[in-house]
Parts: sequence; structure tokens; C-alpha cells
Amino acid sequence: MPCLSKLPDNINRRKFLRALMRYGFKVDMSGGGGSHCKITWPGNGESITIQCDLRKDVLYYLLKEINKKTGINWEEIKSKF
Repeated sequence: MPCLSKLPDNINRRKFLRALMRYGFKVDMSGGGGSHCKITWPGNGESITIQCDLRKDVLYYLLKEINKKTGINWEEIKSKF
């Protein structure tokens, strides 16, 4: 898990979601409330809500949750951009 200072500022949510879909995540744009969306890992059915604004602190939390639920780390996701 990278430290907070090594994460990019305001990453593009569309690119981030595309990278996750390449790993097999299912994206449901109507799954979250308002501007949020929901991603689901088909292996165990776990889901995570993603905000519209991916600031560093939000991205750090999301990467932590993704790693905990799927084992996929930031370097692997970054390689799919």
C-alpha cells in the first residue's frame, strides 16, 4: 500500500473505474446515491461505493478496501490505466 503522499491528486474516476473493470469488477452507476457508484467483486460479492471526487484521502481509503476484499494492490491497478 503506497503512502498518501505518493498517490496522485484528483485521479479521473472514469479511468479508475475502467482499470477496475479490466480486473473483473462489475460497475453499477445506479448503485450509489447521487454521484456515487458501486463496484462489486464477483469472486465474493463484496461491494464498495466510489465517490465522484477521488481526492488523495478518498483514493487511499478505496485502495485499502479493494486490497482487503480482493488482494489487488495499487501497482496492479495503476498498470491497467
